[in-house]
Amino acid sequence: MRVSSLREHYDVVVVGGGLVGASFACALSAKTSAKASANPLHILVTEPVAALQASTSFDSRSTALSYGSRCIYERLGLWQELGPLATPIKNIHVSDRGHFGAVRIDHANMGVEALGYVAENQHLGVVLTAALDRAPNIDFLCPAVIDELQPRPDGMRVRVQHGEGTASENTTTEITAGLVVLADGGKSILSERLGISGSVTHYGQKAIIANIAFEKSHDNVAFERFTDRGPLAVLPLATHQGDNRGALIWTVEEHEADEILALPEPLFLQQLQERFGYRLGHIEKVGARVAYPLSLAVAREQIRPGLVLLGNVAHTLHPVAGQGLNLALRDSEVLAELLAAAHDEGLSPGAMTVLQRYIDAQCHDQDATIDFSHYMMRLFSNGNPALIWARKFGLFSIDLIPVMKKTFARQAMGLAERRTRRA
Repeated sequence: MRVSSLREHYDVVVVGGGLVGASFACALSAKTSAKASANPLHILVTEPVAALQASTSFDSRSTALSYGSRCIYERLGLWQELGPLATPIKNIHVSDRGHFGAVRIDHANMGVEALGYVAENQHLGVVLTAALDRAPNIDFLCPAVIDELQPRPDGMRVRVQHGEGTASENTTTEITAGLVVLADGGKSILSERLGISGSVTHYGQKAIIANIAFEKSHDNVAFERFTDRGPLAVLPLATHQGDNRGALIWTVEEHEADEILALPEPLFLQQLQERFGYRLGHIEKVGARVAYPLSLAVAREQIRPGLVLLGNVAHTLHPVAGQGLNLALRDSEVLAELLAAAHDEGLSPGAMTVLQRYIDAQCHDQDATIDFSHYMMRLFSNGNPALIWARKFGLFSIDLIPVMKKTFARQAMGLAERRTRRA
């Protein structure tokens, strides 16, 4: 529920009420609120940005949800609200521009209603915020900024700045927490202040993000096209005022991005058309264009006593395979399950024995997903003739060999087999 004042102590404090932080808090609440009310688990979620109302426009930004993520939201009781707002991906078409071979994955062959979904971020945000507001054991404080964390023997001391005025007008409150979950994004100031370093691989690329309109309907097909300028993905979106919309993620070399962004719309569409082709007819329109640099960033520590990193602050992936948020949702569900079990056992949520269970449970999924995204990008962003032949053979093989196609599809759908770390 929305609050303006705070308790002195929380079992779990979630820093960041975005898609990852809110989803985790909802999962933890769902797994603990039905337990004995005599010993409830108290959760605080803080978010610095005041919540916005959803209002669809041509340029509405979106997120790809795997089929596995749909299953997670179903278990949380949220898919009934999210489902009607999301555009299903019925088929996936993966190709390499100018080279033989392609992968075509059909939802019917995989035995699912859809391989994935594309949801507009504002719709996701509204549904998740409403869930935070009605959860009985969640205090949701927004806008609020946590500007200091101090480790304690039994968790963390947390300093919270909250209010809607200037910094000098806002209220400062100090509380304690058994566990702090950092879900505040890839550029986490708190993570830096705590001295948590990470390994970063700079790809020398930028992703150009925009919504585009096609002459023909996408028919719920998602396209992954590997071009001479990098991977290009087009995800199906709901129509808007008669426009057949798709969400474009176009990866280009870093030094080319500004030039491409600055092109007049006709020239931009011409270059895009040359690389995407005419599967959906002419590309008729492009909305607001933005670009951001791409890298693989993995924190060297995901856990400390009283602290766990979740989402982009733990691992930021290349968007080529659309795995970042979906991995974070799987992490969130597993962490919530283990914290709920620890609460039943009377263990502190911030105890290293509890948090190590989480790392052991998710290490294989994280490693496999990071490798899948990283090596897909490396293979399909390289003009080396040997790698071109390798990917021609690879796409051809994946499409023809059922076992390979199923393995590829299940990884993309977030349904790959999970394994825990062996002792």
